[in-house]
Amino acid sequence: MDLYHEKLHQASELLAAHDLDLWLIFVRETAEHTDPSLKLLGQFSFTWPTAIMVTRSGYALALTGLGDDEAVRRTGLFTDIRTYTQSIGPELVRLLSAYDPQRIGINISRGDVSADGLTYGMYLNLCDYLADTPYRNRLVSAESFVAALRSRKTPQEVARLRAAADLGLRIFTAVGDFLRPGVSEREVAAFVQAQTNACGATTAWDPAHCPGLNAGPSSPWGHVGPSDEIVRPGEIFHMDFGVKLNDYCSDHQRVWYCLRPNEDKPPAEVLHAFNAVKAAIQNAAAAIRPGVIGWEIDAIARQTITAAGYPEYPHALGHQVGRAVHDGGVGFYPRWERYGDKPYGTIDAGMVLTLELGVRTRYGYISLEEEILVTADGYEWIGQPQEELWLIR
Repeated sequence: MDLYHEKLHQASELLAAHDLDLWLIFVRETAEHTDPSLKLLGQFSFTWPTAIMVTRSGYALALTGLGDDEAVRRTGLFTDIRTYTQSIGPELVRLLSAYDPQRIGINISRGDVSADGLTYGMYLNLCDYLADTPYRNRLVSAESFVAALRSRKTPQEVARLRAAADLGLRIFTAVGDFLRPGVSEREVAAFVQAQTNACGATTAWDPAHCPGLNAGPSSPWGHVGPSDEIVRPGEIFHMDFGVKLNDYCSDHQRVWYCLRPNEDKPPAEVLHAFNAVKAAIQNAAAAIRPGVIGWEIDAIARQTITAAGYPEYPHALGHQVGRAVHDGGVGFYPRWERYGDKPYGTIDAGMVLTLELGVRTRYGYISLEEEILVTADGYEWIGQPQEELWLIR
């Protein structure tokens, strides 16, 4: 079973658990705007309005404009493929009448961009098509279903995520060999992107901002591109980076200290900060298992870092990783309004998530990011975590 059949089979299994009879993906002209959920099921390019339907019995159907159908047929994914010429509406109603689903999941969400692929215009069109049918009032959000489908990685997805992490961490190692006093953030970014391209991968997010780099305390923090700051003795160098390999991403952060001429180890203040960050991540990881609530894990790391004398980090502890570097669904989010309902979601086996936090010091930004796979009884690291502060000599 290939990856897309694996996900399609998983989708049909998850529908009953989420009280849905049918999942409906409704899109048009995907070159301009596509539904994130389409990526889970295959590589599609539609010109005309298209409906993809999956039932809890495992029946998968595609209703496409005439001319889009042959490419869909060649995927071998669908039980049935139907076409229309003038309007998708009449055939869509006929198909729904044949299945008579009581609850139809559509991709709308107020809190999860990965589950919000149905545009408002297409939603209005769908409501118009179904206006004189009972199905208009049977449309419900598929948010929790989509989150589960994205979150619970299949064996083939986990294998791809491990391969991406392995490549990303090899590039971090190469960066460590490249770093020396006087090298600029821009030079490091060019080196990283050349290494990534040479391996047949792309950066996990847009290359203007990946890798994220901080050379010393004056480098701007956040999702910004490289600056003209340089590696200096007595300062920290931090890198946030991931690759996309075979459609799956990695996401790690690593940190170095540049030794002064007469130093053989970092200052105690630097080591204290590094060890506090590492402890916060390890304490949080130790509590991870299926069934815990996302905010509870964030709270453990948050308490650890504040107990060490540092302020709270101004973001979540961790997000999911998959086809996107921020893959949607629940995560290790604090109970802040900006995260909506996601902090209250349950962590399940098969999820791949990050654990990331840092502190700003007078030497520079000290932050780590690790990936974990949630297992039946705990977690596994995806990639070897950074245990010691790396040195630039």
